[in-house]
Amino acid sequence: MPGFRTLDTLEARGKRVLLRADLNVPMQDGKVSDLTRLERLSSTIRELAEKGAKVIVLSHFDRPKGKRVPEMSLKPVAEALGRVLGRPVGFAADCIGAPAEKAVAGMQPGDVLVLENTRFHAGEERNEPALADAIARLGDAYVNDAFSAAHRAHATTEALAHRLPPYAGRLMQAELEALEQALGNPARPVAAIVGGSKVGTKLDLLGNLVAQVNHLVIGGAMANTFLAARGVAVGRSLQEAELHDTAREIEAKAKAAGCAILLPVDAVVARDLRAGAPSETVTIDAVPDDAMILDVGPLTTASVLDRLAACRTLVWNGPLGAFETPPFDVATVRVAKGVAWLTKAGTLLSVAGGGDTVAALRHAGVAEDLTYVSAAGGAFLEWMEGKTLPGVAALAV
Repeated sequence: MPGFRTLDTLEARGKRVLLRADLNVPMQDGKVSDLTRLERLSSTIRELAEKGAKVIVLSHFDRPKGKRVPEMSLKPVAEALGRVLGRPVGFAADCIGAPAEKAVAGMQPGDVLVLENTRFHAGEERNEPALADAIARLGDAYVNDAFSAAHRAHATTEALAHRLPPYAGRLMQAELEALEQALGNPARPVAAIVGGSKVGTKLDLLGNLVAQVNHLVIGGAMANTFLAARGVAVGRSLQEAELHDTAREIEAKAKAAGCAILLPVDAVVARDLRAGAPSETVTIDAVPDDAMILDVGPLTTASVLDRLAACRTLVWNGPLGAFETPPFDVATVRVAKGVAWLTKAGTLLSVAGGGDTVAALRHAGVAEDLTYVSAAGGAFLEWMEGKTLPGVAALAV
């Protein structure tokens, strides 16, 4: 991973600092319904403000497709950010031009200002130089604290970093350092847990991981595709018959790389997916024709935990079963609690990410107990796939 500047080297006093954040937060009835993302961002904002910077926050919100959509304004988000920070936060009705210039000109050291949704301009998603130039005129330095948007080459995530001295904010720094520890230069043995419903969406991920890790645990419905490719009858379970050859290719690549793939040896099955549905545990070669695999069984769970106990590093993306619907959350919860215990014991460095994964860890009550949990979805997945993230590459020094 290339080197990057952090806030430790930014002489912030009196400077106009353009802070690329991710204010794309959940909204309900015109109000922010979950403050988690704003709370995580607050440490970087507070540090810059306390150092005397004029903090100018840039962000996209939703998908206005280059047009001004009032329901996608960042104004209510700016108000919520002010409540999180416990201080006034200004708002400018545009991210360029007279409204932005006037608001920035009126700032004092320590002030915080949110500019309007950058995606109200079509040039944002096109990474247009003219838009980046116009925004750059508002600042003296650029700080990117939006890892979750780093997989996109947009004007405020990529082009802007080439127009002003670029720095990583504290969130970005923590994310990059955790990812480097997990796959860049990890303590071995390394394990990966990959779950979810479809192999097709994670082909690049699986292909990269088998060359990087020592143990690959495959769970969720994607395990059914691998089992079926081995000739195992999986009943009515969700699986991708057209990807059986691909699954066999991934297994062959893993064998050549010395990566052990762990698939379920038992499963929890039911006739329909609903809370409290009658279920039974069967060995993987005894799945009834009219049943669906909805979770891995206790033997598989124990095997996963035994494997992890012998590892030093874990990356996790995707649940092991249909965790949103009890009783099919048991394996995911048990493994999550086991990972948390190993992490607290100091024997395992654990990094997890992706929306379903974060939700599953919260459901298990251990989201705060892993080494690092990434809130980024697409960016985290692309990093695990071994791809270069434009927003990260632009910070390189």
